[in-house]
Amino acid sequence: MNGDATLTTKGQTTIPKVIRDTLAMKPGDRLTFTLMPGGTVVMRVKNKRVMELAGTLRKKGRKPVPIEQLSR
Repeated sequence: MNGDATLTTKGQTTIPKVIRDTLAMKPGDRLTFTLMPGGTVVMRVKNKRVMELAGTLRKKGRKPVPIEQLSR
């Protein structure tokens, strides 16, 4: 999937709609850019909330731990 964008004189750009829609991006989402060797840039969208991740690491046969009881 490709999308072209132009950098403005203020260093801003618009992420193409097809990319925004595919990644379910919405206003206020945070982005992280990582420069890889060779000049490739990886962009990650930080739009997952902690409560949306609840249960994703569930281990079969193990009792769930409430988020309030997790250690930092």
